[in-house]
Amino acid sequence: QVHVMESGGGLAPPGGSLRLSCVVSGRTINNSAMGWFRQAPGKSREFVSTISRSGVGTEYSDSVQGRFTISRDDAKNTVYLQMNSLKPADTAVYTCAIAVMASHVSDSNLYNSWGQGTQVIVSS
Repeated sequence: QVHVMESGGGLAPPGGSLRLSCVVSGRTINNSAMGWFRQAPGKSREFVSTISRSGVGTEYSDSVQGRFTISRDDAKNTVYLQMNSLKPADTAVYTCAIAVMASHVSDSNLYNSWGQGTQVIVSS
């Protein structure tokens, strides 16, 4: 039984930082690309970042480029999202997902296992 569990969300001030974690149980993720998505209040889910199985290939949405960093630790079956210089527009529920392919990919249709999400609120 595959279980994807995000953690690390919370309240941060504008300009602050948070690090999200995504721990997967029930299967290994070493052969899969991974991704982070988010859904802000009143908006549809959007792509945030993705990382290839090797950890070499990464991609970010324009809105987070230069501020967020995705990484992975296959020994811990875990993916991270370091979020710096946070803005109020980053407020959303952040979800982690496992891709069906090994290459980094931004298309949510190519992900088949999803977590329930962790809430991030950026406010002063």
